[in-house]
Amino acid sequence: QVQLVESGGGLVQAGGSLRLSCAASGRTFSSYAMGWFRQAPGKEREFVAGITRGGLNSDYADFVKGRFTISGDNAKNTVYLQMNSLKPDDAAVYYCAARLNAFLSKSRDEYHYWGQGTQVTVSS
Repeated sequence: QVQLVESGGGLVQAGGSLRLSCAASGRTFSSYAMGWFRQAPGKEREFVAGITRGGLNSDYADFVKGRFTISGDNAKNTVYLQMNSLKPDDAAVYYCAARLNAFLSKSRDEYHYWGQGTQVTVSS
């Protein structure tokens, strides 16, 4: 079992930055592939970024490439999502997820554990 707790959400102006954190407990971060997803009101939960077990490789949704960066700190059992150049369309609840597999996936159905989410609001 693993527990995930996100933090770092908030209100930011368009063009600004936020860094989300996802603290994992119960098992080490290096045991899982990790992902960030987001869900806006009335929309499905969508993949944002993922990182392989151990943090060697990462992938991003096209709409965040060049603006967001996912990273992990094995010593702290924490995954981060650095979000720059935020747009109003980025506003959503952001969720951290863990997958019992070395490889990342863009499918939310392939993740086994989820955090409670953190709200990101971007004002125009």
